[in-house]
Amino acid sequence: MKALRRHWLRILITLIPVAMALAHATGAWRSPFVEPFDNFIYDKRLRLSMPRTLDPRIVIVDIDDPSLQQLGQWPWSRDKLARLTDELMGRQQAAVLGYDVLFVEADGSSGLATLRGLAEGPLRHDPAFAAELERIAPSLDYDATFAQSLAERRVSLGYYFTQTAQPHAKGVLPAPVLSTEAFPRGQAYATRWNGFAGSIAPLAAAAPASGFINVLIGVSEDGVVRAAPLLARYDGDAATPGFYESLALAIYRQARGMPAVRPSFAPRSLPSAPILLEAVVLSSSTAVQLRVPVDQSASLLVPYRGRGGPRGGSFRYVAAADVLTGKLAPTELKGKIVLVGATAPGLQDLRATPVGATFPGVEVHANIISGLLDGRLPFVPDYAPGYDVLVLLVAGLTLAFGMSLLPASRAVLLGAAVGTVVIGLNAALFASFGLVLPLAVALMMLAMAFVLNMSWGYFVEARARRGLARLFGTYVPPQLVDEMLERPERYSMRAESKELTVMFCDMRGFTQLSETMAPAELQAFLNAVFSRLTDIINAHRGTVDKYMGDCVMAFWGAPVDTPDHATLAVQAAVEMAAAVRELNLTHREAGRPEISVGIGLNTGVMSVGDMGSAVRRSYTVVGDAVNLAARLESLGTHYGAQILVAESTRRAAPLYVWQELDRVYVRGKARAVAIFTPVGRSGDVGVAQLAQLERWALVLSAYRAQQWAEGRTLLAPLLAGDTKKVLYHLYAKRLASMALQPKDPDWDGAIRFDTK
Repeated sequence: MKALRRHWLRILITLIPVAMALAHATGAWRSPFVEPFDNFIYDKRLRLSMPRTLDPRIVIVDIDDPSLQQLGQWPWSRDKLARLTDELMGRQQAAVLGYDVLFVEADGSSGLATLRGLAEGPLRHDPAFAAELERIAPSLDYDATFAQSLAERRVSLGYYFTQTAQPHAKGVLPAPVLSTEAFPRGQAYATRWNGFAGSIAPLAAAAPASGFINVLIGVSEDGVVRAAPLLARYDGDAATPGFYESLALAIYRQARGMPAVRPSFAPRSLPSAPILLEAVVLSSSTAVQLRVPVDQSASLLVPYRGRGGPRGGSFRYVAAADVLTGKLAPTELKGKIVLVGATAPGLQDLRATPVGATFPGVEVHANIISGLLDGRLPFVPDYAPGYDVLVLLVAGLTLAFGMSLLPASRAVLLGAAVGTVVIGLNAALFASFGLVLPLAVALMMLAMAFVLNMSWGYFVEARARRGLARLFGTYVPPQLVDEMLERPERYSMRAESKELTVMFCDMRGFTQLSETMAPAELQAFLNAVFSRLTDIINAHRGTVDKYMGDCVMAFWGAPVDTPDHATLAVQAAVEMAAAVRELNLTHREAGRPEISVGIGLNTGVMSVGDMGSAVRRSYTVVGDAVNLAARLESLGTHYGAQILVAESTRRAAPLYVWQELDRVYVRGKARAVAIFTPVGRSGDVGVAQLAQLERWALVLSAYRAQQWAEGRTLLAPLLAGDTKKVLYHLYAKRLASMALQPKDPDWDGAIRFDTK
């Protein structure tokens, strides 16, 4: 109950950030940190997913610093712009030309203004001068020259909207692409403006199309251009109220044959629900050409292709001076969409964007046109809030319950897995479908939930863990202590009955060895031997119970449940015997007596826990099964075997091949016990050894049936093949002795040992 209560407290602590995240996602509470983080994620994701390839369809004619040095400071005279237009649309045969440049004022450099000043001044009474002026006026009116170059060509000019307390209007606006009646009343559906700065009348009348260049509409508070408006609403008195298109949309429509523009609205879930704008549809008379997803301000996310600028690699940049001076080969730009704009810092048309801090404004339009041409248009779907809530609920509840119930290492893996799934799903939806879905709230929630959960586990539950480590650290291998620390509530020192495997390991020949060694040397030797044997026990997940003189006691299966405890104990016993043989090589070289070990193993139900007196206690095992293992350890010398196990251990360790030694009555046991010694692992025992074991089984069968002559006959080849085998000599003596006595009808073939 205490453990369950601790789990629920941990779950509730973890649910705090989940509740905060849901409050933000539903609009009940807003965190000022979420939007900057979401912007950061969007910018990073955008940079990672950009094509970073050249779009050959779009070319930017750059008013750069070298062009200004060669042709003079901006603004250039309109006759130069007329020559630029003629070169691009005539000799170069561009498909569409767009000017990301304003033409709000008349050309003050026109020679016509000077001559008219003379005609109104000193030469106002000269009829010949007046007649000549009328004759050459068209060639001196640079605005008219530029207007003539624009007429009947697919050219778009730029203008911008303003919003002030006192509306100001200058120049002329084109006709709106949509009337105010195209949208339901009661909502704006686009940014609203009451003023503008348009092209002068001759240019506005000559240009087939115009579009606004207000790319900063809808920019977030950090001043970074992530979105740009596709439509804007004008509500002033100086032009026709309605919805006007952006320069990028105007250029795209010219390139596509001027498809019609119409809004598309999301279906209402309820009659009282507001009508939401979801897309701007560009369609011809025969079929829908493009559906452009937009937000409620009729803006779309700019689909940036690369870093931007002449070296950005997204679009070809051509210096305006090179175009005017005829350095381009004829038709080099044939069929291209050409945008004229400035990268010269002095002209102040550089923008902060997610992909660059000084991004040319003209390239923002180019990226929008490129995205429209490809249909590569990332957007925030109208179900984004619902998606956010669903992700928060699923991920938050998974973390709250999973991390609170799992061990620490698995809880960390779960947190990493949930975070990976949330990020991976978000990235996959963006890469595959262009869906821009919220991620910041989910990541912040996951981080806070992870920190709170781990902190609770470290600071609150660490006390119990440290106590557990103190209790078991001296008994249990470090790797088992680590496992126990993951679920400390499952372990205590309280006694319980469990099936375990217990080992007694005694050093034989130790008395003789101790007589030849100094006390300090003997101490060092014992420490070295016990350390080696303990390392082997620990490596096989055993628990060292105690050291008793030259004997070590250990058991398997507690305090950590170990289903294969018998197999691990046998493996440890085999390796311990091998380790002692290695030590004897060193003793032999040093001229010291050799030692060996006798190991007894038994598997059975025994009591395990903290036992002892009020003065001294220890974590140990007791019971009849323990006593049997101690008795078996002392019988090894009699049979010439280092490792003896009871029948229960043999059954629980089927990976080994066994040789049965005998059936014995040990002190304190009323029933005979079959004893065995391991021969080797199943795959390591050869055919010859298996044949010997089969013959030995026949010897035992004859012996227990009191068939003495048959037993001696079966044993003879084994004695001849292994003359040093103590076991075979033992049974040879028994068979010879038994042959001299009459058969005993009550004999069960077991030998009684009354000593410990």
